[in-house]
Amino acid sequence: MAKNNNKNHTKNNKEDERLTSEITDENGEQLSEQELLEKYDKESNYRKNIGKWAWIVTFLGVYLTVFHLYTGFYGTLQSQIQGAVHVGTALGVIFLLYPVKKGLHKNGIPWYDVVLAFTAIFVGYYKIIQFDAILDARVHGYSSLDIIISILGVLLLLEATRRCVGLPIVIVASVTILYALFGNLIPANMLSHAGFSFEKVFTDLWFRENAVFGIPVQVSAKFIFLFLLFGVLLVHTGIGQFFNDIAYALTGRFTGGTAKAAVAASAMQGMVSGSSIANTVASGSFTIPMMKKAKFKPEFAAAAEASASTGGQLMPPIMGAAAFIMIEYTGTDYATIMLAALIPSLLYFSGIFMGAHFEAKKQGIVGMPKDQLPSAKKLLLSKGFMLLPLVAIIGTLFAGYTPQRAALMGILVAFLASFVRKDTRMSFKKIIFVLEQGTRVALPVIAAVGTAGIIAGVVGMTGLGSKIASGIIALSQGILPLALLFTMIACIILGMGLPTTANYVVTATVAAPALINGFGVDMLSAHLFVFYFGIVADITPPVCLAAYAGAGIARANPFKAGTTAVRLAIAAFIIPYIFVFNPILVQSGDYTTLELILAVITALIGMMGVSSSVMGYFKRKAFAWERIVLVAAGLMLISPNHYVDILGFVLIAVVWLFQSRREDDMPKQGPGQPLQA
Repeated sequence: MAKNNNKNHTKNNKEDERLTSEITDENGEQLSEQELLEKYDKESNYRKNIGKWAWIVTFLGVYLTVFHLYTGFYGTLQSQIQGAVHVGTALGVIFLLYPVKKGLHKNGIPWYDVVLAFTAIFVGYYKIIQFDAILDARVHGYSSLDIIISILGVLLLLEATRRCVGLPIVIVASVTILYALFGNLIPANMLSHAGFSFEKVFTDLWFRENAVFGIPVQVSAKFIFLFLLFGVLLVHTGIGQFFNDIAYALTGRFTGGTAKAAVAASAMQGMVSGSSIANTVASGSFTIPMMKKAKFKPEFAAAAEASASTGGQLMPPIMGAAAFIMIEYTGTDYATIMLAALIPSLLYFSGIFMGAHFEAKKQGIVGMPKDQLPSAKKLLLSKGFMLLPLVAIIGTLFAGYTPQRAALMGILVAFLASFVRKDTRMSFKKIIFVLEQGTRVALPVIAAVGTAGIIAGVVGMTGLGSKIASGIIALSQGILPLALLFTMIACIILGMGLPTTANYVVTATVAAPALINGFGVDMLSAHLFVFYFGIVADITPPVCLAAYAGAGIARANPFKAGTTAVRLAIAAFIIPYIFVFNPILVQSGDYTTLELILAVITALIGMMGVSSSVMGYFKRKAFAWERIVLVAAGLMLISPNHYVDILGFVLIAVVWLFQSRREDDMPKQGPGQPLQA
């Protein structure tokens, strides 16, 4: 953007900067952006002042990042060795950074955490030191030291996960361990099993390839870490603000432009970020005050940002970390997964966009004056090079290379692109900082996938997965819609306590096979189904942390923000059912281009009907009967049956005609007035 445009944009947003700095929680407590993150995002509760130990943390952080860059370029090590470095180093850094309790020992690191940190590193690297002996022990039996190491490893992993991820996933993992040990004590039913010895459970969990160091950790060590580093690099080149500016330039002048810009900005930021809460706070600090200034209600402003930010994990090319694990579980390449997720993610954001439009029309909120908006042309001319890293990743993936190679290419291009402008150029000190941050942002993911590995390990060890799958089939009485409903509820409940990655590992191990083998659901559709509902838990009451974070910025009622987010993101609760019954939307099966285009168009019109019904506005404010007809018509249009589609389209046309004959009931003044600087 040109200098004059920048000055004008800055001047016009002085009030927004003032609003951004005044963040409160639901109790009226003043919070900074970082404090808001710490309250709702467990990952942000790390020590800020650690004194001389900062050098050790920096060394370990840089070392782990450089290790992944090196192995990414020259080839990863044997999976168990790669995983041992990955998990062992991360656990050590977690104990140095995260206190045993929030707010405890904010300054410095207590001696017991230092002991735990280096013990965790040792038990991780023990797998490398005794690699051949451990392989031999699988046949001839483990030594007493092996057993002690395995117990320490599992316990330290659980404690590290509790500190940086949260207690719910630790409780689930602990219950599964108890189930493995004492399943024989369960009264005779389908869940009981013979039970395993203490030695077998812990050594299998720590030393075998199908538990802690199983597929989730292997994928994290190969792909996820590098993509997280790529995201950090892009953040420090200013791409987030670039996305915000582009979004406002493209959508700000339309009806409800501030809300539409927030949706567009979050969709674009979702291409490089996978954290719902962090996205909400980072983008929302700018977009929520703008929406409030445009006279959107605080609850709606918080909900729009939270629902859009949550959808970031669904948006290719860099979706949430769980998408990379999907590669291994489905046996497909990442380019295929990206293509499969593309249309559903665009439908998701289109649904939120429509909801924002109908709400703005209902409230009479118009767009922003042109002189308050940045120029898209000038932005692209001055900062368009920031898109090159994304182009590099997409091009590398579709050229047939691995996600690992694509991430490395993206990192290289982003690093080189940072030198184009003086304000994005990185000094040696900044490079060290980015390398350390690469490890820091990966810590919660590494802990989560390791603990999810415990759950997956027990599921495989005890046969629990097939038992639960059989239970889902029996409970649904062989009726697919009921099975999908039960699976959705399970994913949302798990998602309220488990990170998306861990949630996906559990549901992909247990629920997805039931849908695939028991009901013949397309494999990609089944895995994307559980992936979607694990993500939308972040905006589903009562535990909707992304909505709560947005409410803190908007000074809104958190629960109302959550319910409004569900209304706005209603598409997220419908789209997974669409692509299960109509896999063409995930580009699976045999279809023609015309059939794909028709499926997308009918899905969009169907979502328009559902969204207008939920928001209470179509061409005019909708009566109760009109809302019922609109939602019914919308659901008909997402059916793969063409005759039902036609009926749904006719019903929507009928409502349109009825509303066209009514007098205009839009507000004439107040919120609909153009925004002033």
